[in-house]
Amino acid sequence: MTSAGQDSANKTNIPQPIRSDGTGGLDKGPRDVMRDLENPDMFVPPVTDAGLVPNLKFSFSDAHMQLNHGGWSREVTVRELPIATTLAGVNMSLTPGGVRELHWHQQAEWSYMLLGRARITAVDQNGRNFIADVGPGDLWYFPPGIPHSIQGLEEGCEFLLVFDDGSFSDLNTLSISDWFAHTPKEVLSANFGIPAEAFDSIPTEQVYIYQDQVPGSLQSQKVQSPYGEIPQSFKHSLLAQPPLKTPGGSVRIVDSSNFPVSKTVAAALVEIEPGGMRELHWHPNNDEWQYYLTGKGRMTVFAGNGAARTFNYRAGDVGYVPFAFGHYIQNTGEESLWFLEMFKSDRFADVSLNQWMALTPHELVQSNLNVGPEVINALRKVKWPVVKYPKLKE
Repeated sequence: MTSAGQDSANKTNIPQPIRSDGTGGLDKGPRDVMRDLENPDMFVPPVTDAGLVPNLKFSFSDAHMQLNHGGWSREVTVRELPIATTLAGVNMSLTPGGVRELHWHQQAEWSYMLLGRARITAVDQNGRNFIADVGPGDLWYFPPGIPHSIQGLEEGCEFLLVFDDGSFSDLNTLSISDWFAHTPKEVLSANFGIPAEAFDSIPTEQVYIYQDQVPGSLQSQKVQSPYGEIPQSFKHSLLAQPPLKTPGGSVRIVDSSNFPVSKTVAAALVEIEPGGMRELHWHPNNDEWQYYLTGKGRMTVFAGNGAARTFNYRAGDVGYVPFAFGHYIQNTGEESLWFLEMFKSDRFADVSLNQWMALTPHELVQSNLNVGPEVINALRKVKWPVVKYPKLKE
C-alpha cells in the first residue's frame, strides 16, 4: 500500500495492532479487516494477556451447513474446536412439518429451544413413551440409547443440541432409516411378521432430516402404552424458572437437582446487562462449553503459570474454558449479553473469587496480595454470579 493509501486507510478507522502506549505496529499486509473489527481484544490484546493459551472460540458461522428438505444443521465438535473434548454442539432448524427422523445416540442429548416450537417424542427401555411440545426457552434431555424424534410445528423451529462427548457428530448417528436400509428385507419380514414386499419403498440410505406435514394436536397423536408414561419428564421450561437476580444481570441454573433426568449435562442461562460482568470465577467439576445467544462480550481466561488470553464473542459463537481455569466475561455491547454455560456433569458448580477471599482470614488475604482495608471491606460473603458497579466507569 502506498503512503497515500495508508493515510486513506487510517482515515477510515481500519484497526491496527497498536496499543495506546505505542507497542505494536501497522499491519500493511493482506488481512481480513472485518475479522479484526469483530475481535478487537484478540487483535490488540490487553496488556495483562500473556503466554500461550489455545484457541477457545469457534463460530457456528464457520461450520459446515448440512441442507435437507425439511431443515438444516451445523455442528461444532473437536474437529472444529480441538480443545472442546467434553461436549459437542449442533445448531439445527426444522421447517413447519420438518422432521429430524427417528434415531438414537450413544451419547446423551441436551437441547435448548431458540425459536419457534417443536414436537418431541421418545420411548424408554421399559416401553414407556413420551410426547410433548417445546417452545422458546424450553429444554429437553434424552439419555444415551433412548430413541427419539423432533418435528417442527406451524412456525418451524431452531434449537441448540449439546452432546456429552466432544467427538460426537450428528451426521454419524443411529437412525431408523439407515438401519432399515442395511437390513435384508427377509429379515425385516421375519421381524415384523409381514411380507417382504411391504418394505419395497423403504429409504436406501439415512434420511436424517425430511419434509412432512405439520402434525395434529398432541391429543390427536397420543399413543397409549400398556406400560405407562416415563417417570421423569424429558422436558424442562427454563425460562419459566425464577432467575437469581444480582446487580448486573441474572442467572438460571438447571441440573439434576431441578431437572432430574439430566444426569450428564448441567447448565446456566446467564444474562449480563450493559456495563455488567460475569464475575471472576472458575468451575471445580469440569470444562465449560458456552453458546452465545445475543449481544457482544469478551472473556479473559487465566491458565496459570503466567498465561492469560482474551477472546471476543458474538451471537452464534461457541466459547470454551478448560477445567478449573479462572475467567470472567464482560458485556461489551449496548444490549444485554445472553449466553449458556454448560458442563458434562450432573450438577452446576462454580467458585467465586470474591466469596473465597471474603471467607478467608483477612490478614492472610492482605499479606498475600499486599492490599489494604479498602479491598477487604469490599468483599462479599454472598456470591453474585453477575456484578455491576454503576459508580465505576463502564
